[in-house]
Amino acid sequence: MSSVDVVEGRLGPVDQIPVGEGRAFLVGDEPVAVFRPRSGGLHALRAICPHRGGPLADGLVDGEVVMCPLHNHQFSLVDGSCATGTDDVAAYSAAEEDGELVVRLRHT
Repeated sequence: MSSVDVVEGRLGPVDQIPVGEGRAFLVGDEPVAVFRPRSGGLHALRAICPHRGGPLADGLVDGEVVMCPLHNHQFSLVDGSCATGTDDVAAYSAAEEDGELVVRLRHT
């Protein structure tokens, strides 16, 4: 049987992330970008583009996709899959709990 560790980050008020944008955080030792798309909800991805280390939290958010600000690679906010030819990024659980942003990372 494999064990799964969950690292939880309580990152403060959700309102610190403007609708339609993302912000970077550190959860444990993992850089995480959290996004509030205009369509609603919260999404969390590994904050670093695997192509050249671009800061995904600074990317343009369009619907359910974020575009890396360096070379325009597009990543799904839902599952971290890349539609433009570079490696995928990890996707994490992000939720609002009593007005607070909570991100959970699963490590196996």
